[in-house]
Amino acid sequence: MTTAPSGLTGPAAAAERDAVAPTTPRGRRGGGPAGRARKLTPYLFLLIPVGLLLLLTYVPVVNMFWYSFTDWDGLDKTKNLVGFDNYVEVFTDPDNVRVFLVSLYYVVGSFVQMALALYFATLLSFKVRFKNMWKGILFFPYLINGVAIGLIFLNFLKPGGGLDTVLMKAGLDGLIHQWTGDPDIANYTLASVSVWRYTGLTFVMFLGAIQSINSDIYEAAALDGATRWHEFWHIILPSIRPIVGLAFILGISGSLSVFEIPFVMTGGSNGTETFVIRTIWMAFQRNTVGLASAMAVVLLLFVLIVTWMQRKIVPEEEVDLT
Repeated sequence: MTTAPSGLTGPAAAAERDAVAPTTPRGRRGGGPAGRARKLTPYLFLLIPVGLLLLLTYVPVVNMFWYSFTDWDGLDKTKNLVGFDNYVEVFTDPDNVRVFLVSLYYVVGSFVQMALALYFATLLSFKVRFKNMWKGILFFPYLINGVAIGLIFLNFLKPGGGLDTVLMKAGLDGLIHQWTGDPDIANYTLASVSVWRYTGLTFVMFLGAIQSINSDIYEAAALDGATRWHEFWHIILPSIRPIVGLAFILGISGSLSVFEIPFVMTGGSNGTETFVIRTIWMAFQRNTVGLASAMAVVLLLFVLIVTWMQRKIVPEEEVDLT
């Protein structure tokens, strides 16, 4: 059964609906106790997660800022204010400055990681045989626990281990080194292991962004005679620029906060101590929680500054490829 059309369309029909609306139950939906309860429902759902976020994240961060201005040892109930003394020690102690320099190895490694991930993501976005197998191989290292990766490479790189055996079989005995014991190359080794582990994550981010590009754009470019390089430079790279920016921020912040692999493989010895390893040593072995909190604040500020610089240098802009 159908109803006869009213004959009113456009503004006239809208005016008729507005006139009828207050007399219908829908028109009274926003008023009364039931309406107010319905408006409060979203906020009630948000109450617990927001409360947990404040309790477990923001309150500890505020406490960390407070501890960074004290000489607290982590146990004493008394916390004496020391002003900016902890921050001065962070930047004047030669051992603290040295861990900043160690982070540079991982920063360079993050750029290598991004370049490799972008190369493989671009390559596998085209028609390649066994594409899914290569995707799995590239992403698999990221699924392995960081401690397990450290133990695997610790045995692989130890004197007489897997790498040395391969080099001897290939007649390259002159390349054999103390891969984690020689201070001159230990940081290169550990940074390479980090690149091996995290390239898969960056690769998946780039590949997802590339596959979201409309295929019609590729077809139009092919009709215009564009080569693969032209497609990469004029279509792929501009389209995934926000993801490249995100990968840059994650890479820099991860380089400054690297912990698992150097801690498992060397324990921070042989000049491989990172910023986080030293911060934990300060807090739980030297019992200078105030100084460790200052180092954590410095690390947070570094990440924020790098993020701000990335936003300024490569601002997010809408890409129009039409």
